[in-house]
Amino acid sequence: MTQYYAKFAEGGFSFVITEGTYTDDVYSKGYLNQPGLVMDDHVDAWQQVVEAVHDSGGAVFAQLMHCGAQNQGIPSDHDQETIAPSAVRPDGEKKEEYGGDGRYSTPKRASKGDLETAKEGFVAAAKNADEAGFDGVELHGANGYLLNEFLSTTLNRRSDKYGGDPEERVRYPAEVLSAVVDAVPEEFVVGIRISQSMVTDFGYEWPEGEDAAAVFFKTLSAAGADYIHTTERRATTPTFGDEGPSLAEAAVMYSAKDTAIIANGGVRTAEMAQDALEAGADLVALARSALANPDWPRRVKSERELAEFDRTNLLKPEASISEDELSIGASPTDYST
Repeated sequence: MTQYYAKFAEGGFSFVITEGTYTDDVYSKGYLNQPGLVMDDHVDAWQQVVEAVHDSGGAVFAQLMHCGAQNQGIPSDHDQETIAPSAVRPDGEKKEEYGGDGRYSTPKRASKGDLETAKEGFVAAAKNADEAGFDGVELHGANGYLLNEFLSTTLNRRSDKYGGDPEERVRYPAEVLSAVVDAVPEEFVVGIRISQSMVTDFGYEWPEGEDAAAVFFKTLSAAGADYIHTTERRATTPTFGDEGPSLAEAAVMYSAKDTAIIANGGVRTAEMAQDALEAGADLVALARSALANPDWPRRVKSERELAEFDRTNLLKPEASISEDELSIGASPTDYST
């Protein structure tokens, strides 16, 4: 994994965000072979990754993730319950390759104690990330995981202070964010990733539309987010009506000026990245294009052809590195041609 992450910094990426890393050993882990930032052994192992990325000239952030209702049914020493804002079963079925089978379970409605445990997990994981040498953390508040579920009217049907209007639905994610900010050194960067769509509902949209976005981004920015990382299928496509802003543009509009905005979603070429930046984003994040081109920045700079993303070879839920990945990172790449 040290080699895997370092190759992106070697390839010219200045900012590397890890895969979703679980935050407590009670409810948060959702995938087979998922890394964590819970135990001392986790901290020791991540230090090797962090040092390698730094040695290659990049910054590296730990993405902190609580699976919420989207638990693939991983094996555990005890029967792992699933928690969510409300006892609502997510749509869709688990994937065998991720360790799951059949429909998702109906989660337990998170009690006040459960929410406190989850928040404490995020805080402890952020402290562990700081100890491991990470430059910052990104709270995963997107794609249908726990923090994102609170923003959803489908999965969040609570009648307490954490459910209802957008102001109430964003309250718990903002409390977690604020607690993390308060627990880490001032220079340690804390961001949050936000989407409308979910793994189990790609078409989900906030029913209040741009009004919800305004509340969510304003509140998260005020809670101390150094950056907000928006993700949609297309980073520059209007999200709120045919003429409305993209999600990244909405984040720019409604966040404080000192909150940086990262745009993510379907960015493949330099031209698409430039469009996102011209629309107001401070940074552009790549996913599939980065997996296919760990040296994407250097390829673009030297006007070299970009490789196409191959899901079969480049997106397998395995705790191993494929031959294709080894061949990319095994030796220094010649960027002179």
